[in-house]
Amino acid sequence: MIYNIFMKPNMTLPELSERIAETLQVIAPPARVAILIAIGRGEACVCHLESILGWRQAYISQHLMALRKADILSDRREGRYVYYRLKDEAILALVRDAAILAGLSPADVDALANPEPGSECECPHCIPNLIPLESLIIK
Repeated sequence: MIYNIFMKPNMTLPELSERIAETLQVIAPPARVAILIAIGRGEACVCHLESILGWRQAYISQHLMALRKADILSDRREGRYVYYRLKDEAILALVRDAAILAGLSPADVDALANPEPGSECECPHCIPNLIPLESLIIK
C-alpha cells in the first residue's frame, strides 16, 4: 500500500476532489501548459522561456509564480538567473495524458518538450563565457 504523508487520513470524497481540482485548475491555463511542456524533463530560466514562447518576461513570471506557489515547480538561483524545473515528472505525464484525451499524440508533447532556446537567450547556459581578445595576444 502506498501512503501519501501529505494527505489527511480519512479524507472524504469532496475533500479529495477539491485537492485534485486545485492542481488541475493551476495547470489548466494554456500558457501554463505551454510553460510545463517547455520546461519538460529539464530546466529553464525565464529568458529561455521568453525565447521559446515569444512572450514577455512579466507574463511568464506571473505564471511561473502561480506554478511555484502551487508546488508544481522548484527553482534554483545561479547568479542573477533563476532556473525552474518540474518538482515531479508526473505533471508532464498528466499533460501527455490530457493530449491523448484531446485527440492529440503524446509524441507531439515529447517533440516540443525541452526545446532549444533561440539566440535571444542571454543566460550563461546559452552564451559561453567569452575570452577577451586582448588576453589572447602574445606580447
